[in-house]
Amino acid sequence: MTNDHYFMKLALDLASTAKGKTNPNPLVGAVIVKDGMIVGSGLHRKAGEPHAEVHAFHMAGDHARGATLYVTLEPCSHFGKTPPCANLVKESGVSRVVIAMRDPNPLVAGRGIKILEDAGIEVEVGVLEQEARRLNERFIHNMLTQMPFVISKVAMTLDGKIAAYNGDSKWVSGEASRQKVHYLRNEVDAILVGIGTVLADDPMLTTRIPEGGKNPIRIIIDSGLRTPLEAKITDCSEAETWIFTHEGVDEEKEAALLAKGVQVYAAPQGEGLDLTFILKQLYELGITDLLVEGGGEVNSAFLREGLINKFQVYIAPKVLGGRHSLTPFTGKDVETMAEAVELEFDSVEHIGEDLLITAYPKQQTES
Repeated sequence: MTNDHYFMKLALDLASTAKGKTNPNPLVGAVIVKDGMIVGSGLHRKAGEPHAEVHAFHMAGDHARGATLYVTLEPCSHFGKTPPCANLVKESGVSRVVIAMRDPNPLVAGRGIKILEDAGIEVEVGVLEQEARRLNERFIHNMLTQMPFVISKVAMTLDGKIAAYNGDSKWVSGEASRQKVHYLRNEVDAILVGIGTVLADDPMLTTRIPEGGKNPIRIIIDSGLRTPLEAKITDCSEAETWIFTHEGVDEEKEAALLAKGVQVYAAPQGEGLDLTFILKQLYELGITDLLVEGGGEVNSAFLREGLINKFQVYIAPKVLGGRHSLTPFTGKDVETMAEAVELEFDSVEHIGEDLLITAYPKQQTES
């Protein structure tokens, strides 16, 4: 591993510690190195707070002059909630800047790099770029599509079952897997299920980890507004609940839900609710990533519309069997294997007694 790779890896590791805290901003880490020694480091800890470069230069002080800055994302060149970092870097006295990837934000998109190059600073771009793109897959997707990054989480048996024929699913996966899902909930802006899951399981969909964590906004796809007023998810004391339904629903029921603090939104109706419309509206409402923990119908709707950006599948060492046991993706039958959605496996890891497979849609270019 070259020195550039080594120090960039440190910057990426720094950035990753803020997962779920910087939305809608990207994850960014910075390391300043002089004569082979780290003299400053920093990360973007939270949206609205100073960027990674600011923390790193504050730590380095005068040692930044003549040093090399390693940063995981092109320094910003525009005024947002904080001043542009490219100007800070230009004035810092560093002689070289190594950048993992260009910023996909149209407000930046190479402008930060040009500011540095015009100032006579040596700039190298592309060191550990693929790792940087994977780290900021959510941000890249947001910038390119103006929609949330959608993660589909499924827990199933070895033979692909998520529940018995009567809906019983407690528990498919082991305790370690369930705990890991709570950490994932802690990182995302929102979690989505269908009305079928609400009626069958009466879930809370909150985050339960030792550190407490944050509760994502809970979103229900409920075209007929069948969510029971007594459902746990309508208790908004710990987390917000948003329901997407169609226009012209029961106004009395809607008023009762609103009185409990539930937000109700109308979406166009076709064979089901228009999921692309919903995702665009969610993004406008500030949702940058979305964890889909739906049942087979909701999962299938997202799958067939090509709206899943990342799959996380927990496989338990169990075989359930049964003609009518429930599977993770149902929906309409297809006639040929050629109609299957093709994926690329990214990783396989043991989580307690289970396996966790992470996969992405094949030929996905934004991450």
